[in-house]
Amino acid sequence: MKIVDPSSGAVLDDVPSADRAAVADAVVRARVAQRGWASGGAEPRRAAIRRFRAMVESEAERLARVLACEVGKPIVQARSELAGVLPRIDFFLDEVDAALADRVVLERPVEERIGHEPVGVVANVSAWNYPWYVGANVFLPALLTGNAVVYKPSELATLTGFEIGRLLHAAGVPDDVFRVVVGGGDVGAMLVAEPVDMVCFTGSHATGVKVAAAVAPRLVKLQLELGGKDPVYVCEDVDVAATAAAVADGAFYNTGQSCCAVERVYVHERAWTPFVDAFVAAVRGFVVGDPLDETTYVGPLARREAAIAHLEAQVADAVARGARILAGGARLDRPGFYFAPTVLVDVDDRMQVMRDETFGPVIGLARVGSDDEAVARMNDTPYGLTAAVYTPDRARAERLLAAIDTGTAYWNCCDRVSPRLPWTGRRASGVGVTLAREGIAAFLRPKAWHLRAI
Repeated sequence: MKIVDPSSGAVLDDVPSADRAAVADAVVRARVAQRGWASGGAEPRRAAIRRFRAMVESEAERLARVLACEVGKPIVQARSELAGVLPRIDFFLDEVDAALADRVVLERPVEERIGHEPVGVVANVSAWNYPWYVGANVFLPALLTGNAVVYKPSELATLTGFEIGRLLHAAGVPDDVFRVVVGGGDVGAMLVAEPVDMVCFTGSHATGVKVAAAVAPRLVKLQLELGGKDPVYVCEDVDVAATAAAVADGAFYNTGQSCCAVERVYVHERAWTPFVDAFVAAVRGFVVGDPLDETTYVGPLARREAAIAHLEAQVADAVARGARILAGGARLDRPGFYFAPTVLVDVDDRMQVMRDETFGPVIGLARVGSDDEAVARMNDTPYGLTAAVYTPDRARAERLLAAIDTGTAYWNCCDRVSPRLPWTGRRASGVGVTLAREGIAAFLRPKAWHLRAI
C-alpha cells in the first residue's frame, strides 16, 4: 500500500496491507489480552493514558508534520489538532471513574445495584480528516474502561495510525490490547466481519450503511459517525464582516474536509449583498499552498482524484442549473491535488452542492426571505449533524435552533466540537454517541445486581 503526499503526488512510504489472517489474529489476541487489561484495575489504565498524553505533547511537532505530509492538512491546523487532543485526554481521565462507579439505587429489602463492565473487543475503523480527534474519541474511553481495541486507521492516515499505536504501547498499553491493522476498505470490512463485541466506524453515509448491514445479523453494538450537510443561517441583524469571516472559516477550514464543516449557507435577503461581498473577499484571501508552509490555509485534497472529480461534478451540476461562480470553480493547475476555494450563488436546493455532502472547498450561498423559510430549507436534508444561526438575538437563535433536527446546535459559532458535550448525529449522520459522559458509557455494559442477605 503506497502512502502518497497529496501536495505533490510523491510516494512517502510503501507499507504492507493486512490480510485476513492478520486481522483475525489481531482480534484473537485482543480477546485474550482484554481480560487481563480489565481485571488489572482502573489506575494502571489511567496511568498508561497519562503517559500517552505526555508523549503526544512532547512529540507534537513531529506528529503534526507526519499528519501534514500524509493527509495534506496545513501545518498550523495539524498543530492545532495535536494541541486539541490533549484536553480530550484530560476530560476522559477526569470522568472515567464516575462512569465506572457502581450505583446503589435501593438498599432494602433487596439491595439493587447497577454495575458496569467493559464491552470487550472494540473494532475501531477510523477516519483520515481528523485522525487524532476521531480516533481518540473511541480508543481513549474504550481503553480506559477496560476494553481492547483493534484499530484500523484510514489508509490515508496510515502513518499517523502507526504513531498512535507506537505511543500507546510505549506508554504501557499492552501490544495486544491495542492492535493496529492497516489497509484499505477491504481490511476494514474484514475487521467488521470478525467476532468483535462493538464496531465504531467514522466515514461516509454509504459505507456506514454497509457496516450496519454487515453487523446486523450478529446484533453487535454499533456506533456510526457519518457525514453531514451542515447549514448556517445568517440573519439580517449580524455584524456582516465578522460573520462572513467566521462562516468562511467554518466552510473552508481543513480544506472543507470535516463532517461538521459548513456546507450550506442561507442568508436573509436584507443582509444578502453585503454578506456575499464580505464572504467572497474572505475566501479570496485564503492562501492555498504547501501544507508545510506556515502561511497555508487551504491545502490539497486527501482523497486526491476521487475528491476532485466529486467537486467538479457538484460545480458542473450547479452551473448547469443556473448557479454562478463568484470564486474558484476548478482544479488548480499545479502539482498535487488542489481545488480552488469556490463560492457559488444563485443556488437552489435541487442542486447536488446543496443536497449531497461536499467534503471539500466548495460552498453554496442561498438567499432567504424569512426565518421560517430558513428553518424549512435547513431541515430539508437526510442529514442531521449540526446547524448554526448567526444573530445577536439569543432568544431568536434558540427558537430557530430548537426547530432544526440536528444533534448539535450553534449560536454565533460553527464547526466546533467539545469533549464535554455529546457528539451525535441524527438520521443519515449516524447512530450512537461519542464524547461527554455518554461517550464513555458507550463502551460499558450495565449489569443489574439483586442482592439479598440471608
